[in-house]
Amino acid sequence: MSRIAPDDIRLWRRAMQGVAPLAGRLPMPAAEPRDRGHPSRPPAPAGETPAVRKIEQPPTTDRATAERLKRGRYPVEATLDLHGMTQAEAHRALSGFIAGSRVAGRRCVLVVTGHGRISGGVLKAAVPRWLAEPELRQHLLATATARPQHGGSAALYLLLRRVRSERA
Repeated sequence: MSRIAPDDIRLWRRAMQGVAPLAGRLPMPAAEPRDRGHPSRPPAPAGETPAVRKIEQPPTTDRATAERLKRGRYPVEATLDLHGMTQAEAHRALSGFIAGSRVAGRRCVLVVTGHGRISGGVLKAAVPRWLAEPELRQHLLATATARPQHGGSAALYLLLRRVRSERA
């Protein structure tokens, strides 16, 4: 387990000033951490947030729909396995897969990223970032980590928007 950088702890404490603990919980000690000579991480570039595996439901999705997706209640209509692909190949494949699945009228698809051999998986971290990009986000209603039978934390369910038919 890695240690938390002192700068990060100070930032967290500053952000949490004035926040009261839940009833029955003990507050965090107020003492400043001792600097043990660990180098701190360089700060993330402005406007860039670290990849987060948990993807929250967009405001266009109701709670029941999000829960159904999270529990694997939608039938998986297509699967994309990104194992062994480079980031560039995986990004192109994901974009094409999502657009093609939506045009084909699919509702729920599965994207398998794998756990990766190095540092928790490059694609596992990259896919949620790519899904948040406007060109892919416009096709999605919701995303959720897959159930164990579909790959667990190494896969994602994607709930696609329906294609609206043009009426003349």
